Amino acid sequence: MLDCLNGKEASEIVEREDGFFDVSSSLGGARYYFADYKDWHTREKLALRYARGNTIDIGCGAGRVSLYLQKKGLEVLGVDISPLAIRVCKLRGLRKARVIPITKLEPSVGTFDTIVMFGNNFGLFGNPKRAKWLLKRFYNMTADNGRIIAESIDPYKTKDPAHLRYQALNRKRRRLPGQLRIRVRYRNYATPWFQYLIVSKAEMRKILEGTGWTIRRTFESRNGPYTAVIEKVKQS
Repeated sequence: MLDCLNGKEASEIVEREDGFFDVSSSLGGARYYFADYKDWHTREKLALRYARGNTIDIGCGAGRVSLYLQKKGLEVLGVDISPLAIRVCKLRGLRKARVIPITKLEPSVGTFDTIVMFGNNFGLFGNPKRAKWLLKRFYNMTADNGRIIAESIDPYKTKDPAHLRYQALNRKRRRLPGQLRIRVRYRNYATPWFQYLIVSKAEMRKILEGTGWTIRRTFESRNGPYTAVIEKVKQS
């Protein structure tokens, strides 16, 4: 992202544990991290209408969502595990940006009306068990009418043999088919291996059970990606 900000052509490689990899240039490359609102996916535009109040953007990347909401007058905190991503956000004018991994988010960070997890960042939950733990934590760091706006992709909307084989492997390991172990590479850099979770809408609903959250509505694309507006369950 920093190279892209400085005018260089940049693409990241996502490598899966079974040897499969994809290059982000085929998905729009690093440029989408900087995309203007007019160039966003329609599902993102529709879902972001539900953002309100004090907002935290988890996995903020280059800050496209945070900066848009900041311009709209919302108080926004962008957080990311990458120090250089946070540097890019600050260079682009984001007033509040911090290096915080998702597992370190807790009420001491603040109380929020909206949590944004764009860019398939529902995947940052990693696995169902950790997702439930974090969702309960998010419940305690959001207002009574708090909401989460999160993106994922339905792993079953594929005919790619490589993905189907990996899903079969996951079933044998008693994991969700979309439970991935990946790392991200760029030039001579590589992240540690980490878990990443992509889920269908039905699987997302199952994960939300017992956490105090429920899906209000979803906005979908034809090929699998969707954005969910998730709200707190009203207590009787």
